Amino acid sequence: MAPAAGRTRGDDGPTFALALGGGGARGLAHIHAIEALDELGIAPVAIAGSSIGAIMGAGMAAGMTGEEIHHYAKSILGRRGEVASRIWKSRPGSLREAVAGGFRLGQFDISRILKAFLPEAVPDTFDELKIPLKVTGTDFYGHKAAVFESGDLLSAIAASAAIPAVFRPVLRDGRYYIDGGFYNPVPFDLLFGKADILIAIDVVGAPDGDPAKAPSALDLMFGTSQLMMQSIIETKLTQRRPDVLLQPPVSRFRVLDFLKIDTVMSETAALKDELKRAVEAAVKKHERK
Repeated sequence: MAPAAGRTRGDDGPTFALALGGGGARGLAHIHAIEALDELGIAPVAIAGSSIGAIMGAGMAAGMTGEEIHHYAKSILGRRGEVASRIWKSRPGSLREAVAGGFRLGQFDISRILKAFLPEAVPDTFDELKIPLKVTGTDFYGHKAAVFESGDLLSAIAASAAIPAVFRPVLRDGRYYIDGGFYNPVPFDLLFGKADILIAIDVVGAPDGDPAKAPSALDLMFGTSQLMMQSIIETKLTQRRPDVLLQPPVSRFRVLDFLKIDTVMSETAALKDELKRAVEAAVKKHERK
């Protein structure tokens, strides 16, 4: 489908907002959605993201194209040696730092990991972004969702992507935060009223495997989180739906399957054309209104 005129920010056509959901490595599929919008000539007027969606959203909000994000991700995740090297660089600076608080599950510092992996195009603060971005987090002791949209960008993204049992909680503004997906896996509700057409991409997935085989402890831990997040999404959808909601086939991938980037991208490639068709239908519906 050829790009239609009047669909970019500042033109006379409808405006667009984009919500990118959490899902770890499954969120690599978001790249197809960003590429599709680029090919349609669409620049969202607002973006919201949770976990990996916050990371992808930050790249897009910083001005990176889908092609640039795709190339950057492939150049790192497509090479085990490069991944190992960056993880090594993100190690604690000292033994004292490594054992601060005692040895425990979820020892990795997500802020250090992000510093080692994020592209240079992603700035230090929200104010430096080209497109307004909302990032979700979960206030652990506050028992509530949090939305970051100003100040330091790295700590906001880190908080949103701090998967329990993998990463330490993130301290920001005197409070501890964990993965934003636990309260808002696909934060399309943060964008209602921000644009004429709201697009949401859900990559949470669901437990996948042989129904006759007992799941492993790891599968139980992450699969239970998926079920909880799907329940949250379904409840939100009964209240109000985005104009476009797409769910690429990502369930067979685990949350940390980043080294399977080629397979993830290959098996979710249909998302690009699916989104283009959905956008075309949404635009026609908007014009009829």
